[in-house]
Amino acid sequence: MPGAHSPSEDRGDDRGVSVNPVFAAEPVDIPRFRMPDSGLHPEIAYQVVHDELMLDGNARLNLATFVTTWAEPQAERLMAESFDKNMIDKDEYPRTADLEQRCVRMLADLWHAPDPGRAVGCSTTGSSEACMLGGLALKRRWQHRRRAAGLPTDRPNIVMGVNVQICWDKFANYWDVEPRLVPMEGDRLHLGADEAVALCDENTIGVVAILGSTFDGSYEPVAEICAALDDLQSRTGLDVPVHVDGASGAMIAPFCDPDLEWDFRLPRVASINTSGHKYGLVHPGVGWAVWRDTDALPEDLVFRVNYLGGDMPTFALNFSRPGGQVIAQYYNFLRLGREGYARVQGTCREIATGLAGRIAETGAFRLLTDGSQLPVFAFTVADGEPFSVFDVSAGLRETGWLVPAYTFPQNREDLAALRIVVRNGFSHDLAALLLDDLARLLERLRRQAGPVRGSEAAGFAHGT
Repeated sequence: MPGAHSPSEDRGDDRGVSVNPVFAAEPVDIPRFRMPDSGLHPEIAYQVVHDELMLDGNARLNLATFVTTWAEPQAERLMAESFDKNMIDKDEYPRTADLEQRCVRMLADLWHAPDPGRAVGCSTTGSSEACMLGGLALKRRWQHRRRAAGLPTDRPNIVMGVNVQICWDKFANYWDVEPRLVPMEGDRLHLGADEAVALCDENTIGVVAILGSTFDGSYEPVAEICAALDDLQSRTGLDVPVHVDGASGAMIAPFCDPDLEWDFRLPRVASINTSGHKYGLVHPGVGWAVWRDTDALPEDLVFRVNYLGGDMPTFALNFSRPGGQVIAQYYNFLRLGREGYARVQGTCREIATGLAGRIAETGAFRLLTDGSQLPVFAFTVADGEPFSVFDVSAGLRETGWLVPAYTFPQNREDLAALRIVVRNGFSHDLAALLLDDLARLLERLRRQAGPVRGSEAAGFAHGT
């Protein structure tokens, strides 16, 4: 009847309250460091893990990492459809294995290998594994040459800048190779040609050149290093090969600096690695290693395994690993092509150089690099400012930005810097928001009497 009240309305609203059944059913206590005696409902287990992960930083606002944090949904769908494919099982998943070899040949062609159709290479879990494989090939080639000449093989060394990624220190440690590290000096913040040659001798298995130092985004002078080693060979007979660690730059330079000679166009370059999950634009983890030719990869390093009914050559440190990242890499190569990669990487560089310029215009900072090589730049606090790079890093974290602050290594420990990595998905709009937050932070920091935080406050360990 019009105007009548239901019994429930007379008592107040008795329709009940919506309660999240997951939280309502959650047990009071879940052990943290041992397996629970009994299992949980899948939704409860999911919610517990999901909620704890909310305390992680936002990956898209993480300007410390080089690793891809955004990908097209089609690539993510292909990865999801391939979660159950084991990359190593080439007999059961022959199409995935074929996509891997297509990617190797595409990279060999991109890097000007003498015969891309017969390229020697493989996918890995990332550049760290790829670097290990490159180093192992250098060591084995050196051992073969020494043994053939009746010379000892007990004191191998490898020459590289002190700015190399930590995986090279691990390689030297794990495989008993003396690391000869060239320290930084003055404004030279990476390996120089003269400094590299000065450390080479008959026991040098190779020189590692970094195409894109993670400390400041700068390219090492690969062509100059090769030319200096050519001169060394003409004077002394020492033939020292070069491995190019192109974890980032090997997927930037071919598109943004096509005339720069750093790759297999230089005869002394024996091998190159890159990270598919960095500027290859694939979610982690996938890396790639490619050798100039079969002579650069000793056959005795390649295992031939009778696995699940097939004869499978393999050269890797890992065995079973997911195939989805390799599939996504092939998708990206098809989807973007050379023009697409040039557009994406060029936009990243444009944003990086523009952002670096705007940061320099504040007057509060001095640029060490400007993002014109890798779309990565480093900067330090200008003289006379009452704050440290560590104060800036902590202040930006308050608004969600993860911008690492760190000190440089041997001979430049006095230099503390901030670094910004511009990746696909970090747009002009996000750069403008970062600048707005930085401007507000500077107003506050400039009211300080002096720096509050030092290197002990850093939450970022470079190279790990």
